[in-house]
Amino acid sequence: MTDLATKIAARLGPKGVVTENADLAPFLSEWRGRFSGKTPLAALPATTEEVADVVRLCIEAGAKITTQGGNTGLVGGQIPDGEVLISLRRMNRIREIDAANDSLTADAGVVLKVVQEAARESNRLFPLSLASEDSATIGGLISTNAGGVHVLRYGMMRDLVLGIEAVLPDGRIFSGLKGLRKDNTGYDLKQLFIGAEGTLGIVTAATLKLFPRPAAREVVLLATPSAERALALLHRMKAATGAVSAFEVMNRLSVEVTVKNVPSVRDPLQGAGAIAVLIEFEAAHAEGMRDAIETALAAAIEAGEAETALIAENAGQMRDFWALRELISAGHKPEGTQVNHDVSVPVSQTPAFLARANAAMEARVPGARIVAFGHMGDGNFHYTVMQPLGSDAAAFPGAALTQTVYEIATALGGSISAEHGIGVARRSDLARFKDPESMTLMRTLKRAIDPNNVMNPRAMFE
Repeated sequence: MTDLATKIAARLGPKGVVTENADLAPFLSEWRGRFSGKTPLAALPATTEEVADVVRLCIEAGAKITTQGGNTGLVGGQIPDGEVLISLRRMNRIREIDAANDSLTADAGVVLKVVQEAARESNRLFPLSLASEDSATIGGLISTNAGGVHVLRYGMMRDLVLGIEAVLPDGRIFSGLKGLRKDNTGYDLKQLFIGAEGTLGIVTAATLKLFPRPAAREVVLLATPSAERALALLHRMKAATGAVSAFEVMNRLSVEVTVKNVPSVRDPLQGAGAIAVLIEFEAAHAEGMRDAIETALAAAIEAGEAETALIAENAGQMRDFWALRELISAGHKPEGTQVNHDVSVPVSQTPAFLARANAAMEARVPGARIVAFGHMGDGNFHYTVMQPLGSDAAAFPGAALTQTVYEIATALGGSISAEHGIGVARRSDLARFKDPESMTLMRTLKRAIDPNNVMNPRAMFE
């Protein structure tokens, strides 16, 4: 590996290789401390051609590769365990903004927040929004098919990509940076790399969809008595306004632990409701939108779908409402031993999932504390089971609880991973819960494109 490091340094220059343990440390653990790894070196190429050359040098040396973007992944796929690490953080250019085509082309290492701001400067919107937008990179978001809070209106990352450039496992460059909405010339090859978690190649750039900036925005926080009523509320607000861009839910405990453990957060609902709902509305024109929202909320309260509702009166209140939702992960983190899940079910089955999962957790661990929150508008729950207060952490059957949660989700037609991916954390679960035909096709693709298992060799497949 010393010879490989020397060759990579000769190609990339002194800023392009990291070999000292102290300098490698930030690349080798993720922010929650759940995954840590090791690598002989980290390569930091600054161009697609440099990525291709590093891949070829690794192949010559018989080295495997793990790719990393902003290191915000939650399932460990970006942490190497002996492989050469290729970090794309130096690939941070906005290559082009074509406002007339509503598109933007960016290097894979560009941070999401930078893309959002570049779109804003052109009076456009890039709608992907999530808690890690200050550090998550475009390449990582593509490789994990990120979701976030606006999937209901704009779709997953898969729906926001027009074209991709990628370095293949043999060092060739796939040049698919197109700005087309329609291209029926065979397979849509860019989709192979979206959600593939770096197992089929290294995404080096992407052409992304932009949208008109909404002129009007409203944010509502309300209390509802049950998941069934929240689902009814979702459909009422969509039908009444045509402007719902986010529909987020938080069970009562998720609100309480966030207020308890995050000093900057308060509960504007003052304890009302079994479930808090945060709704964001966007429209091209402000005229009539506030009236439509207020009329729909009044009808929802009369129908028992909402107990109380608060409409943000300014940008500061909007931020406060969103902070309650976005800081839940930080809120439940200090609450002791817990297992976290990122599951999805059809939107129509969201109340059934919560009812069945909550009952099953209580039956297995009486007194188990449930933090359930997330994107009800697209069927995605972040479902955390925490040890009962005062219980023995060593006796908490986390792995068994996870299997039960996954069984319930899949029985309802759902998925064990809605937006976080598989990585190394869920490899065995993927093999168990994904249908055999899909697993066979996925393995066939992996062998065809990466026959020597060079790219992210530990991710996704056992």
